[in-house]
Amino acid sequence: MSFELDSPSSGLPLHKVLVLVGPTCSGKTSVSLILGARLKGEIVSADSRQIYKYMDIGTAKLSAEERGRIRHYFIDELMPDQDFNAGEYGRHGRALIDDICRRGKLPIVVGGSGLYIQSLIDGFFGGPPRDEELRKQLTGRLRREGGQALLNELERVDPVSAAKMLPTNTRRIIRALEVYKLTGLPLSEHHRTQKLERTSEPVFVGLDWERRLLYQRINARVDAMIEAGLVEEVKAILARGYSADVNALQTVGYQEAIKHLRGALSWDGMVDLIKQNSRRYAKRQLTWFRRDKRIRWFRLEGEIQYGSVAQLIADYLEMQLSRS
Repeated sequence: MSFELDSPSSGLPLHKVLVLVGPTCSGKTSVSLILGARLKGEIVSADSRQIYKYMDIGTAKLSAEERGRIRHYFIDELMPDQDFNAGEYGRHGRALIDDICRRGKLPIVVGGSGLYIQSLIDGFFGGPPRDEELRKQLTGRLRREGGQALLNELERVDPVSAAKMLPTNTRRIIRALEVYKLTGLPLSEHHRTQKLERTSEPVFVGLDWERRLLYQRINARVDAMIEAGLVEEVKAILARGYSADVNALQTVGYQEAIKHLRGALSWDGMVDLIKQNSRRYAKRQLTWFRRDKRIRWFRLEGEIQYGSVAQLIADYLEMQLSRS
């Protein structure tokens, strides 16, 4: 199977990239390992938290043995206090995909971080450099007025961007307001007009579960994470000197564990809240991905189907190649 096709616009070869998406706990990791072995692929993680070291249990990170089977990227590459964003991921990821293709391998992008995948495949406007004075003003307003007030302002000047955010997405809200105030144009308009010179052509596939079954799987995973030592993992990270306020720890599972360690949540309250927030996160992921009509969804009803679904995806990829 060849993963290369001609670009009709430039005459240069385009490379097929398989993009496997889905909500948390949908089986992306297991299916991707099967696909990687069958298709001679290498896996590019599109998980915004697995890139950080020490955050293993709470991010459902692959084991060293699993990573040893198939080459993986963007896992365990940064310390928890290092900043990393979707724009950087897109730039580094595209260069990485080109390298994988040059070596005759299939890039398999796997993850549930919709913004990272958008940045990688479609481009992501980086915007002007941050303005420290303006950023200071917006941060001060956030402390005084709260995230909802800033989101309300963003809805007035950039309703498209605001519709993708919650009041808790304070960094993204501040950045969107900053771009508007610095350029006079909404961030969504910058995104719409950005042109990205592509060297690859994506084939999007997604893993789909009946909602009740997905939520059962999420609840079971949370129980397994707690039993595996999630709270102890959080203790160890904080003991290394990392602040509870670093962006990497503003993550479902870690936030609730920190509140428990500070006495703000009981053990049972912590577990219930992690489950609730994980289900909400899965719902937001599905809302994001459902908007992308390029995704071909594959329904699962149990883990026993991982192998058969992987084969269906491989067949679908080959069919897309034959049409190119």
